[in-house]
Amino acid sequence: MALAREIVNKFLDSDPSPSLSQDRMKRYEKFADEIAELIRTGVLAPGERVPSVRHASRTYGVSPSTVFQAYYLLEDRGLIQARARSGYFVREHAKRPLHEPDIGTRAAETTDVGVSELVFSVLASLRDPETVPFGSAFPSPELFPMARLARSMAQSVRDMPAREVIAEMTAGNPDLRRQIALRYMVSGVMLPMEELVITSGAMEALNLCLQVVTTPGDLVAIESPAFYATLQVLERLKLKAVEIPVHPREGIDLDVLTDSLARLPIKACWFMSSLQNPLGASMGTEKKQALYALLQQHQVPLIEDDVYAELYFTKDPPKPVKSFDRDGLVMHCGSFSKSLAPGYRIGWVAGGRFAEQISRLKLMTTISPSVPAQAAIADYLQHGGYDRHLRKLRHALEMQQAAMLASAARHFPASTRVTRPSGGYFLWFEFPEQVDSLQLLQLALAQGISLAPGPIFSATQRFRNCARLNHGHPWDARSERAMELLGRMIRSF
Repeated sequence: MALAREIVNKFLDSDPSPSLSQDRMKRYEKFADEIAELIRTGVLAPGERVPSVRHASRTYGVSPSTVFQAYYLLEDRGLIQARARSGYFVREHAKRPLHEPDIGTRAAETTDVGVSELVFSVLASLRDPETVPFGSAFPSPELFPMARLARSMAQSVRDMPAREVIAEMTAGNPDLRRQIALRYMVSGVMLPMEELVITSGAMEALNLCLQVVTTPGDLVAIESPAFYATLQVLERLKLKAVEIPVHPREGIDLDVLTDSLARLPIKACWFMSSLQNPLGASMGTEKKQALYALLQQHQVPLIEDDVYAELYFTKDPPKPVKSFDRDGLVMHCGSFSKSLAPGYRIGWVAGGRFAEQISRLKLMTTISPSVPAQAAIADYLQHGGYDRHLRKLRHALEMQQAAMLASAARHFPASTRVTRPSGGYFLWFEFPEQVDSLQLLQLALAQGISLAPGPIFSATQRFRNCARLNHGHPWDARSERAMELLGRMIRSF
């Protein structure tokens, strides 16, 4: 297999036609994605042989070299493995090594939110750079093109007329807004630039949206479990949470939401419809349409938190609920923090009917995100190869997810349950009932390992035997050792 790989690589490297070589690269990546989709959906089961190179070439109408390159890519992503004189097989850990978590369904009740002290105490314990960063909220900075972004920053600042530094503080960098609008258009969402408000990261966008449609004491429907920053925002704004259960794969429970909207005066919903944090759940297209129809019926605005939108592993990108919005009811929030430039703090909101109110409120608070940072990202989106970077990032995250799942299957108790998201960089673990994840955190920190305990993801501090682990950092012997140690700690309860 190694010799075959070397021969194919030499053939590709020596191709005299750059356009032909580029076309072949697109074809093998597309073919690899098609095989990966068959694995994820269970059509190709763990341990099953994938089509032979000859059969795949004949069936799919691609050259043998294209098939070889696709299989090498799937090997690198941890989805298949070669067996001497036997061909390629789906790796055993390409399935869920452990059962899926059972979040359960229950009627939603209103809850006063008071989790900030717990969240801050947990976050403070995760700051040591020497710890294994399973508790981190970000992927490794090594996965981002920081040097190329620095060149974009230098170029854009050098070429920026002085008057634009002031002019762009209100509306935002026009080139950046144009690039964001173009990415919406490619995904099938036609969006006027006037609807876009550039913010200091997605968190400012989400805060502004919530403030525009609520007043203190109002009820807001959120997910359960929910990203802990959601809970902190509600607490700060003196809003009450209505927790809607989230299925580990399919997203929010529409039946519970329907009942809640019928009997409670909910003023807004704040949901992640794709790659939800912490579960990684993604609603299907039909379910997203049903969600929009339900909210339109009740005229309840949706704040759609879509910061992981670019980190999908599937063949096609997930459609946001915003793509079904016909009357401006959805405020769609995004960011470059998780996919490109975490330190630049550039986000946005497509504000729908609320865009002008959001823009005015921003001017009354932070005025503007960094103008040079906006210009740098605009330059990178135009000239830096963003989509090429995203393909590499997705492949790295998918490979690291496979490594963590395989490690969990080796070291954690068999009764442990775990999600298998189709993107992002988080896994949600449900441990045996006797495990207390807050105590587990303290034991883990003593061994130089961090994690995010379940109670920080709930207004009622549920999910005590659960934890979120981050696989967004390169997998190495240290990561494997940390999983082994965590397994021993879990068994000690």
